[in-house]
Amino acid sequence: MNNTESSRVLILASSSPFRRELLQRLQLPFDTVSPEIDETPQNGESPEKLATRLSLSKAREVAKSHPDALIIGSDQVAVLNGLILGKPGNHQRAFQQLKAASGKRVSFLTGLCLLDARDGSHQEMVVPFDVEFRQLSETMIDRYLKREQPYNCAGSFKSEGLGIALFERLDGDDPTALIGLPLIQLTRMLEKAGVSVLQLSPGLPSIL
Repeated sequence: MNNTESSRVLILASSSPFRRELLQRLQLPFDTVSPEIDETPQNGESPEKLATRLSLSKAREVAKSHPDALIIGSDQVAVLNGLILGKPGNHQRAFQQLKAASGKRVSFLTGLCLLDARDGSHQEMVVPFDVEFRQLSETMIDRYLKREQPYNCAGSFKSEGLGIALFERLDGDDPTALIGLPLIQLTRMLEKAGVSVLQLSPGLPSIL
């Protein structure tokens, strides 16, 4: 790597502590910046297009103030019976989401984008992951929500926590996609951008 490359910064465009913890697994130095964007779905917008648009929008928003960085944007959309499940925001809505998901399969579509702020070029994709829920009684749902309070999570659960007890089975190529940041695909994107995770020597202050 030359000196110009080594001065660049990797930024995660997210305020999510779960995405931050996931990215730390790759042992790369990075910063986090919370983007302020409107996440309202557009009329007629498919779940896949919504996840893609929001991921790119987050990265582009951060690029405005970090024009020399590589920026990771990601957003997740949960879909049940063709309908988008938003973040519940409170106990009542989370209860209704889990009650509707009981015994059913919910698809989680995680949009992923790696944007080069220098020229606006980007890589993007949607990584799917399906969850089949157990038959959940109202008591089980209520107890779970009171213990974990996943009111800011699409689908009303935290799979990295107690939420795993809600599932009958999981189906997908990358379990980190369910938590919100598909590391397998991100590693490939970083390599295309010149960042090789496994060739990085421990302790280096920068990787770009």
